Amino acid sequence: MDPAFLITAFATLFVVMDPIGLTPIFIALTQDTDAAHRRAVALRACVIAAGVLMLFAFFGEAVLGFIGISMPAFRIAGGILLFLTALDMLFERRTKRRADQAEDEPFPDPSVFPIAIPLLAGPGAIATIILLTGQAGDATSVAAVLGVMLAVLAIALSLFLMAGLIERALGRTGITVVTRLLGMLLAALSVQFVLEGLRDFGLVAA
Repeated sequence: MDPAFLITAFATLFVVMDPIGLTPIFIALTQDTDAAHRRAVALRACVIAAGVLMLFAFFGEAVLGFIGISMPAFRIAGGILLFLTALDMLFERRTKRRADQAEDEPFPDPSVFPIAIPLLAGPGAIATIILLTGQAGDATSVAAVLGVMLAVLAIALSLFLMAGLIERALGRTGITVVTRLLGMLLAALSVQFVLEGLRDFGLVAA
């Protein structure tokens, strides 16, 4: 098992799920509720997101094969999708869209929608988990990728549970700075996905 692959998997999933950027949205969606309700929403959202991502980790490539999409093609498409997500993060469009979603969808229990889907297990995260499990060479590597995914969700859960404290500590400016740094990293990783897809097609030298 390549440690560099696991580090890349963690970094990619972390910036795609963006638990730091999601924290203020979680606060907005659970404001005016008690601590017990906030904990329940956080736990339920992370468990549902884990289930959705595991489903695509195990069956995503089979579904792609059934409809005739190759993994190199999906890798290129996933890279482009991740790059667009990075642009949203860099220019704050993603944060604004999530904030608007929080205002437009005032559900009493936002754990399933919009926190679990599509904020945690959105198109970017689904594409990433399919790409990473496709790159994993054996069952052990796939299990490691799933472990990394669960670790990222555990971080998201921890941040959600500490949402009030983090909000006071970082402030709006601090969260914006961290989100933009993550966007830069995601942009570089998404280009790497595209290059790997092109290499699999033989269009780029290894």
